[in-house]
Amino acid sequence: MRRPWTEVFLHVVWSTWRREPFITAELQQRIYGALANQCAEVGADVIAIGGMPDHVHVLVRIPSTISIAELVGRMKGASSHLVTHALRWPEPFKWQGGYGVFSVSKRHVPVVRDYVLNQEMHHRDGPLHQQLERDQE
Repeated sequence: MRRPWTEVFLHVVWSTWRREPFITAELQQRIYGALANQCAEVGADVIAIGGMPDHVHVLVRIPSTISIAELVGRMKGASSHLVTHALRWPEPFKWQGGYGVFSVSKRHVPVVRDYVLNQEMHHRDGPLHQQLERDQE
């Protein structure tokens, strides 16, 4: 091969500051666009972006040229900057410092993609992953 090829799929999740429902319907697509743009800039392939008013999920294939921490930092930073400075949103917008990352086998990508895209349905009955929910508080 002339250059590295990776098939490293990650499911990344993070929350808004204090789990506040900052991600309104009006902001959602703009935020998701900022996340996708940052992934494209570093050569990561976005498979799905979804979430709820207080958190986001991103399913991505990450290249070998960037660390997970750098990719997540870029996504969080760009989206916060967009809302706070470019859109001049009337309320402060901020993400929590932490995040969760889960490796996904290529075979399970379609299942995780559906999960990411259907967050509202999955959250109807409350928190899904109590350990992750507790760690994000």
